[in-house]
Amino acid sequence: MVSDMIDRIPSAIVFLGILFTTGLCYGAQPDAPAAGIDAVTPLPELRLSLKDAMDAAMGNSPTVQLFKERVEQAKAAAFTQLGALLPNLSSNVRQSRQTFFLGTVGLTPHVTSPFSIFDARVSATQSLFSLSLIDRWRASREALKVAELESDTAKNDAMGEVGLLYMEVLRAQATVDAREANVKLLQELAAFVRSRRGGGMGTGLDTARAEAQLENERQHLTLARSEVERFKLGLINALGIQFDIRLVLTDELKASVPHVPVLQEALIEAMQERAEVKASKQRIKAADLTLRSTTDERLPSLVAQGDYGLIGNRMHNTADTYSMALMLSVPIFDGGQREGRISESRSLAQQELFKLAVVQNRVTLEVREALMTLASAREQVEIARRGLEAAASEQELARERFSILSSSSNLELTNALFSLARSRDNAIDALYRLNAARINLARALGKMGEVS
Repeated sequence: MVSDMIDRIPSAIVFLGILFTTGLCYGAQPDAPAAGIDAVTPLPELRLSLKDAMDAAMGNSPTVQLFKERVEQAKAAAFTQLGALLPNLSSNVRQSRQTFFLGTVGLTPHVTSPFSIFDARVSATQSLFSLSLIDRWRASREALKVAELESDTAKNDAMGEVGLLYMEVLRAQATVDAREANVKLLQELAAFVRSRRGGGMGTGLDTARAEAQLENERQHLTLARSEVERFKLGLINALGIQFDIRLVLTDELKASVPHVPVLQEALIEAMQERAEVKASKQRIKAADLTLRSTTDERLPSLVAQGDYGLIGNRMHNTADTYSMALMLSVPIFDGGQREGRISESRSLAQQELFKLAVVQNRVTLEVREALMTLASAREQVEIARRGLEAAASEQELARERFSILSSSSNLELTNALFSLARSRDNAIDALYRLNAARINLARALGKMGEVS
């Protein structure tokens, strides 16, 4: 509420007393239910703080879930590359009946009589030395770290999005509160003007002017209430929860930010904490290892192979057989395919260096913009506070003048009320900008988890 927000500004204590006498300070009003929704069956209530909303976003956001699955995919890929370094075992059992062609004597082909063969065998293959396979496995582990950091980035972005939507709802609710206070003041003014006219001290123009302004403010109030529900729907959608609930936000727009880092401190902190920067550096490591694994294909590799089995005409009539081999593979020429893959991997590694520079520039821009916006918002909050005090004083003086001077028109008072309404809007907008700026700064620093 506007009164709750302004109450957080120490220098507005005197002004709050004035507002209490004029009807600006008012109790909390329950959220107006959407027409026709809560009239029949009350919807279940969900109370959310800003911290609860951001935690819910991490658990329910489809984007976050997508990146979690990519982490599982990267784990599977790393396990696959590890499997190429471990022993590979296979077995087979075969019972066959066959004949052999022995050639042709004269014009008659000769074949053997049918006979049976039973063969049960276990085979094993083990890579003893292959730098290419080792580097591929290491590259897959770095790719897994990249996937985990990308998941952290998605969480940070989801929390930032939900945080801004939360502030949008709070701003809309504060606007409703301000409109209700305006309607209350205008109702008092309209009643007072009608009483003056009945006593012969007012005119029909004064009454019409007051009632027209009252109806105009009621229209603004209706629109503000619908905006609250619209922003709540956007927040519910971002949280990934069911729409059939009555959402109640328990936090308020804060009037101050306790600690704001200086630019250089913020930039260093962002480069160390932002998951995007860490992920980009991990991509460089993964690309370098991929390049090394492709280059290592030029080197010889050593593989051990062997098998053991039983062979005979029948299962109960077999003999043990085995074979063992040590195979050295020396690459010589593959038509230039390997060199093409090396050039491709080298280019991909170079691209990752450029991508890191792009990410660092974007993070620097976001930090600078967040600090600049926050500094401007803090100044706007102070200006709005002074403007609100001045507008309240103007309204009080105009009310006294209109009450004392029987010949006075209510034009000055209606203008003062308009100034007060505009000052309230300015105060709400300034507080929203301040809170949105602190959300953006936390996201730019990679510290959304510390926002409360």
